[in-house]
Amino acid sequence: MPLSDITIRNTKPADKTRKLADGGGLYIEVAPSGGKWWRFKYRFAGKEKRLSLGVYPDVGLKDAREKHAEARKLLAAGVDPGVEKQAKKRQAKLSAANSFEAIAREFHALKSPIWTPHHATNWISVLEREVFPKFGNRPITEIEAPDVLDVLRAVEARGTFETRGRILQRVRAVFAYGIASGRSRHNPAVEISGALAPRPKVKHFAALSEKELPEFLRALAAYQERAKSSPIVFAATRLLALTFVRTGEVRGAQWSEFDLDAGLWVIPAERMKAREPHSIPLSRQAVEVIRSLHPLTGHLPALFPSRNRDGGTISENTVLKVIERIGYKGRMTGHGFRSIASTFLNNLGTIRPDMIEAQLAHGDKDQVRAAYNRADYIEYRKAMMQFWADTLDKMQTGKKLPKWADYQPHAESYHAAQVIPLRA
Repeated sequence: MPLSDITIRNTKPADKTRKLADGGGLYIEVAPSGGKWWRFKYRFAGKEKRLSLGVYPDVGLKDAREKHAEARKLLAAGVDPGVEKQAKKRQAKLSAANSFEAIAREFHALKSPIWTPHHATNWISVLEREVFPKFGNRPITEIEAPDVLDVLRAVEARGTFETRGRILQRVRAVFAYGIASGRSRHNPAVEISGALAPRPKVKHFAALSEKELPEFLRALAAYQERAKSSPIVFAATRLLALTFVRTGEVRGAQWSEFDLDAGLWVIPAERMKAREPHSIPLSRQAVEVIRSLHPLTGHLPALFPSRNRDGGTISENTVLKVIERIGYKGRMTGHGFRSIASTFLNNLGTIRPDMIEAQLAHGDKDQVRAAYNRADYIEYRKAMMQFWADTLDKMQTGKKLPKWADYQPHAESYHAAQVIPLRA
């Protein structure tokens, strides 16, 4: 007599294993422990065999009968259902090992030792957030260009084109690694470039002109005198103006990076965009700004700690808010100091342009010259940065600007001058 759910539920365990038959070799096995397993008893090639069909109640009576029917069809076709089940398990295991996520993590583990910790963490976290939920568990051989395109278009729809570019680059790298390691035959991520929306033109950071800078500096000083700005935030803004480094490099500044007696700030490679350490000569004014912070934050690792996050630093919008409050919203940014300094110093026509580029930490495409520049031209740049700091002070007070000729190191003390001529 066929089984019913009521019969199965009401069957209690006994001292020995009990078997309740449903017909055609299908039965449920009730263990003394109370567990109930579906089994299919059959014969193949003259041998009696048993096939497990799942555990009750996870596999109900209806599901067990469907699995039983499928197994009998295999038998009728001359296929051992037990062998077929094991083959599917092996294939599933192989597919999991060759899934996009598995290969991506393998590639990540291979490359992480030569990446910075920040890049390694960011590289995998973007895939975990944007890609793995979509097709991470699928075999890499089954993923096609439309699958990758769907992911990129979802990111594109949010307007995050920079993230879209990173994802495309990383997905391509995973497929390339899959091909190189013999687990994939083609790279669908290289087939979709023409299907992506064009990236909007990059808007440059707002920056003032040289003529507007003096009034800005006076407004900034007046704002601080009215005590409407935290001394920490004001110091960050002032340090940006004096060093014209990137905003993130100032925000993340650590006390351990500074030698104030030597007037030098060395930003480690992991905090630099180009992943190379960057030495920054400090003017007298910059040293004064940093020393003024020591009573406030010298007991902490960071110069500019956040008030809201333990161990964090001020946000990227902190300096921008100060600029907005003094009336320069949309006209100036923290990053704008880089543009102002570069334009002013280059327009003088007497300061070596490669010195300005070195201070901006722009990569040198000429590898021979880049190798020669490892000394960072510290003495020349130190003079240049003092000249720039004095120029800002004179601009703020409305006094006559200093002359570069009074700061420029003598040629005989600067051997690099014999290698790269001054700009005409």
